[in-house]
Amino acid sequence: MNTPSAPDPGPWRRGVARFLDLLYPASCSLCSVPLTHGRSLCAPCAAGLPRITEPFCESCGEAFPGQIDGPFACPNCTDISFSFDFARPSLLRDERTLDLIHRLKYGREIHLAAELSILADEAFLDPRFSRALAEKWPLVPVPLHPRRLRHRHFNQAAEIARGLSVARGLPVLTALRRVRPTDTQTMLGRRQRMSNLRGAFEATSRVGAWLERGARGAVLVDDVLTTGSTVNECARILRGAGFLHVQVLTVMRG
Repeated sequence: MNTPSAPDPGPWRRGVARFLDLLYPASCSLCSVPLTHGRSLCAPCAAGLPRITEPFCESCGEAFPGQIDGPFACPNCTDISFSFDFARPSLLRDERTLDLIHRLKYGREIHLAAELSILADEAFLDPRFSRALAEKWPLVPVPLHPRRLRHRHFNQAAEIARGLSVARGLPVLTALRRVRPTDTQTMLGRRQRMSNLRGAFEATSRVGAWLERGARGAVLVDDVLTTGSTVNECARILRGAGFLHVQVLTVMRG
């Protein structure tokens, strides 16, 4: 598999990256081999992270380790009606990918957001995103509650969305806010998680301006998709605000 390449940042940024490489020599975040030009993963490590390939669930992106002809829905999705059109993670769950995400979120290694956005961008190769790309649908990051944002100082979904915006020329829209903190969902099932998230999000005033321009779809962006409960609730709010289509893109399938 060819390693995905970062979008060209332009001569000024390339010059700055080279200067910083001289001052602070970079190394691969997974194997520590020396790097240049602002990357955080070497080519072999980036290529070695396991991708989601067909066959996978057309609803949630869950990979199926077998042979299936044509689209299918996994058993977890067959009896659930989602508010989003489909969810498409780029990478399979893997301890190396999870380590990068945790280091971004909890270790505040903000430089890893650019690398994760390069990996997430591969999901756009799914032809189901063709309309979103052609019509320049906005990227909508899943928001953090203000309390968590104050603690973390950044929203990892928003940072990943910024990288995708540069690569694909799609706008980033702060269309959602999180208005209610939720209890941990680790021990809850999918239906319980969905119920737990009711009332946690609301649309912002920026949505109306986008809809007036004729935008009818949005692409929700997050770092990990596990049960899909969070993005489903976000999609429900976006559709209630007027978006006809909501598609989901994440870095990894949890």
